[in-house]
Amino acid sequence: MIISVMVTGSPVSQQSAQTALSFCQAALSAGHQIYRVFFYEDAVQLGSALNVAPQDERNLNAAWSEFVKQYELDAVICVASALKRGILNDSEASRYQKPAANLAEGFDISGLGQWVDACLNSDRVVSFGA
Repeated sequence: MIISVMVTGSPVSQQSAQTALSFCQAALSAGHQIYRVFFYEDAVQLGSALNVAPQDERNLNAAWSEFVKQYELDAVICVASALKRGILNDSEASRYQKPAANLAEGFDISGLGQWVDACLNSDRVVSFGA
């Protein structure tokens, strides 16, 4: 089965990012394919290379980044949500004349068209959020 996943909940105040990660790991272990993971609204914070987790908490940013790289997943951060929350790749940093980019390795920034494409190319779509 081909699955696409949308994550919308904040990684610092909701369980949805952790639950989505566990779901994706289980889906791949069961032999399913993840077509795309789309991070939207507050979940785009998972794509920041600058977040630091307290020592007594799991670092979800690092966990997602490692997971995406390990399985070579298509992990897309919504551009509108990212800009609003100060998450930039090199292109967006240049466009808005900001001093640096902070998009974590393994993630791409793109628009909602990528989510529409994911829905069209997946057997199932699963959303995790508020």
